Amino acid sequence: MEGMQKIQMVDLHSQYLKIKDEVDAEMQQVIDSSIFIGGSKVQQFKESLQKYLNVKHVIPCANGTDALQIAFMALDLKQDDEIILPGFTYAALSEVIALLKLKPVFVDVEEDTFNIDSSKIQDAITERTKAIAPVHLFGQCANMEEILAIANKNDLYVIEDNAQAIGADYVYSTGIKSKSGCMGDIGTTSFFPSKNLGCFGDGGAIFTKDDALAEKIKMVANHGQKTKYYHDIIGVNSRLDNLQAAILNVKLKHLDTYCDNRVAAANFYNDAFSKENKIITPVTSSFTTHVFHQYTMKLNGVDRDALKVALQEQGIPSMVYYPVALHKQKAYLQDVSLPVSEKLTNSVLSLPIHTEMKEEHLSFITEKVLQIVNKN
Repeated sequence: MEGMQKIQMVDLHSQYLKIKDEVDAEMQQVIDSSIFIGGSKVQQFKESLQKYLNVKHVIPCANGTDALQIAFMALDLKQDDEIILPGFTYAALSEVIALLKLKPVFVDVEEDTFNIDSSKIQDAITERTKAIAPVHLFGQCANMEEILAIANKNDLYVIEDNAQAIGADYVYSTGIKSKSGCMGDIGTTSFFPSKNLGCFGDGGAIFTKDDALAEKIKMVANHGQKTKYYHDIIGVNSRLDNLQAAILNVKLKHLDTYCDNRVAAANFYNDAFSKENKIITPVTSSFTTHVFHQYTMKLNGVDRDALKVALQEQGIPSMVYYPVALHKQKAYLQDVSLPVSEKLTNSVLSLPIHTEMKEEHLSFITEKVLQIVNKN
C-alpha cells in the first residue's frame, strides 16, 4: 500500500474537489444574501428534486429521521397502532415509530437482497395494523408491486424509507418505471454527507403525490402552522438550511454519475469475487436497479470479525451493517423469530464504496480479501 492514497469507506473530499468551484460559488451566493433559513436555494432544490423524481411534492426537512417522524405524524395514527417494517435495517425507522407511541412489528427480510420479505407481510397484519414501511436497503428497491398490492387489499398506508436508494429505478410488471421513494403514500430520504446524494451536514426530504398529505406534511414540519403564528396541529421544527440546499443543487446534477461510479465499483468487486464460494456477492432484484449505497457481501465459512481485523491491519476499512437485528436490540426487544435477519447480522460485511473509487484501490482491496479468506 506504500505510495497509495489512503483507502476510505467514503471519500467526500475527493468528490468535493471535482465540484469545488461550483459548490463554492453557490455557497458564496447564500452567504452574500445572508438568507440562511428558507431562501431561493431551498425552493430551487425542491423543484429540481421534484423534476428528477417525477413526484408532485417534495418537502425538504432537517434530516432523514425527521423525515420519517413527520411522515408518520401526518397520518393521524393513534397510540399502539402497528407499523410493519423489516427487522434488518438501521434503527431510525423503529425509533420514530416508538417515539410516537406506535408499535413496530418486525418481519424478516430476503436473504439474497436484504430487503423486507413481502411474502411475510400478510401474516403480520392485525386489526391494529395501519402501515407498511419498507426500507430500500443498501441501494435497491424492495418488492413494491407486491407491497402495494398487500397495502391496497388491507387498506394500509405505505411509507418508503429511501435514505439509501435515491436514484434507483423500480420497474413494474407493466413496464412502467418509478424512482425509488415515489411509489407509496409517502417517501422519505436523508442527505447525510455519506449518502448517494449528500450535503455538508444534516438534511432530509419527504415525497408524496397526494396534495392533502403534502399540505399536512408541510404543516407538521413547520410547527403545525399553515399561516404564521396560527398553530392548527402539533408539529415540529424541521427545515433544510439554504446553505445545504445550495450544495444539494450542485450535487443533484451529478447524482446519476455518482450512482454509475458506485455501480462500476460494485461490478469490479463482483467480478473479482465471482469464483470464490466463501464470498456471496450482492444480488440485485429483477425489478430494480441498484445504486450501491453500500457494497455488502455475505461470508460463508469465514470468521467475519477476524476478516475485518485483518483488513484493517492492511489499511482497508470495512463495516458491519448491521451487527444486531432490531428485534434483538434492547430498545425494541420482541420475542419474534426472524432467522434470516439474525443470520445476516453474523455474516455480512461491507467494503469501501463511493464515487471516487480508484482501480488501484479496488485491486488492492479484492486481492487482500481473497488472500485472507483463503487462509481460513
